[in-house]
Amino acid sequence: MIYMLEDDGGIRDFVLYALNNSGFEAMGFELPSELFAAMSENIPDLLLLDVMLPEEDGISVLKKLRSAPDTARMPIILLTAKGTEFDKVLGLDSGADDYISKPFGTMELISRIKALLRRTAPAAAQSADTITIGGLAINQDMHQVYAQGKNITLTLKEYDLLLLLMKNKGRAFTRDELLNRIWGYEFSGESRTVDVHIRTLRSKLGECGELIETIRGVGYRIGEKND
Repeated sequence: MIYMLEDDGGIRDFVLYALNNSGFEAMGFELPSELFAAMSENIPDLLLLDVMLPEEDGISVLKKLRSAPDTARMPIILLTAKGTEFDKVLGLDSGADDYISKPFGTMELISRIKALLRRTAPAAAQSADTITIGGLAINQDMHQVYAQGKNITLTLKEYDLLLLLMKNKGRAFTRDELLNRIWGYEFSGESRTVDVHIRTLRSKLGECGELIETIRGVGYRIGEKND
């Protein structure tokens, strides 16, 4: 199930029609209060979230969802008419997994939805082994991350990014590699997305965030020296 929070009825109806005709089950909401009421009954597989809304803006809604245990890692794509880097970074900093600026094509939107949903399934196929590097541990079976023994709540993209780095300790990934591996499609010219997610990861991991090294002119890695 995909939920969409969008106050523009024309956009909402068009996107819901496209989703339902592409094999998805989708429901739309005009107001944040309607969305929260629906989520009290059922948590969707993914949320399309507009930024400019009545009652409260989408960033506020996003922060509330990320602070609640049941929706902390729910995939969320921001839909925004704003195109500045500041607005994009603000959304990513607040916990969005992806964003798409209006106007957008339905084929692009559906491609991004599919790419993001593909990232929700791997836990069942992963090993139950826990990977530990320094004070940082990630349990693949339970989909849980611990920093100095403290359980850390990450978004889906943050988790996938950290898991990739920890599985490949010592390997430096370029930003383009990380975009393709984690986002699952070409994200040309959006390397800032990786930087924002690395920054929020480091912040959430506290002292363990220092394990994620910046390789100047290349990208990022979790290095051998951090054992």
